[in-house]
Amino acid sequence: MPQSRKSRLTRPETLTAFGIVVVSAGFLIPTFELRAISALLPAAMLIGLIVLSVLLLVYDQRKAANGEESQPMTQSPRRVIGAFLLIVTYALATDFIGFYVSTVTTIPLVAWLFGYRSPVGLAIATVIVVGIIWAIFDFGMSQEFPAGRFWGH
Repeated sequence: MPQSRKSRLTRPETLTAFGIVVVSAGFLIPTFELRAISALLPAAMLIGLIVLSVLLLVYDQRKAANGEESQPMTQSPRRVIGAFLLIVTYALATDFIGFYVSTVTTIPLVAWLFGYRSPVGLAIATVIVVGIIWAIFDFGMSQEFPAGRFWGH
């Protein structure tokens, strides 16, 4: 059996695409139990992830069919693992200290760890992202984000 056929489904981008589709579909199921207005954003983002992952899968399989060698997903696996740990920490922090406090600390931290070092730029990006989220959801749609277990609901 040729090497390209043997490794076609174990290519890093293919495995990543499969993983994202499975995890996103798993998270999509609970959104059906939410009110429509509350489920709108998470469902739209999860469906978007699924669509983009399917496109990645098709693109990578076309490359495999043409005999192109797969490239490593990253040249810095520690950075990817660190980003994953930051996401898990962010989710836990949102549960315990609330959405806004967690987001205000996580946005500049992630940008700093990925190499963006301008304190003014970090502050501006944080204010813009959190401000837009607040304006759309809290002000515009009257939706409250979790305040965290420490501060109450």
